[in-house]
Amino acid sequence: MRRPLPGRGIPLRAIAPNAVTALALCSGLTGIRFAIGGEWERAVLMVLLAGVLDGIDGRVARLVRGESRFGAELDSLSDAISFGVSPALIMYLWSLMTEPRIGWIVALVYAVFTALRLARFNASIDVAEQPHKSAGFLTGIPAPAGAGLAMLPLYIWIWSDEAIFRSPWIVAPWVALIAFLMVSSVATFSWSSLKLRRNIRFEALVAVVVVAAALVSAPWQTLTVVCVAYLATLPFSIRSYSRVRRLREAAPSKA
Repeated sequence: MRRPLPGRGIPLRAIAPNAVTALALCSGLTGIRFAIGGEWERAVLMVLLAGVLDGIDGRVARLVRGESRFGAELDSLSDAISFGVSPALIMYLWSLMTEPRIGWIVALVYAVFTALRLARFNASIDVAEQPHKSAGFLTGIPAPAGAGLAMLPLYIWIWSDEAIFRSPWIVAPWVALIAFLMVSSVATFSWSSLKLRRNIRFEALVAVVVVAAALVSAPWQTLTVVCVAYLATLPFSIRSYSRVRRLREAAPSKA
């Protein structure tokens, strides 16, 4: 009688996207290491690098057809650490530790809310009815964007050298607000679902080049502008989704 062959394990093509995810995890943890040493610029850059890697690991997986349940779980774990634990500790060591009681509570709230958002996302993957997703929106601010927004006072402090932006009484409410927006039900634009018109594709390409050049020449000022611009889109995304919801509610009555 022929014995059954043992399981083949993870296919080789799944190694590449998982390696990118692991690099994102290492980058987020390295940000904590730089924050402990007081190297704030490097700490922020490590978190931003983790965001870039997080944005390409899924595309690499689809490109090589290496999607797997293992990769999805690893990606969620990496996001929780890189965009939850790492920014929370960076902001605590940079500012919040001067008021340790309130500061640590805010840091914990941010890290836990990031994990809750990721858990909610994972739990709704197989749900058939997702109003926000079916309309091309996200529910709340995604974790990578939340990490970038939470460190906005640090960006401003780096390029302005104004001590007021390091005050825990400014940083704590700001970090708490971003944590709330991540777990909220606010409809936010999903960049993957946005489609450009044919007549503005060239202008969009020019805008991307300008932003890339600005990031190289004046990174902290550019990051500040990008964060403010992203926050400015929230009222428009809320209004756009409200319009879509009204149209959906009106459709059955017309039928």
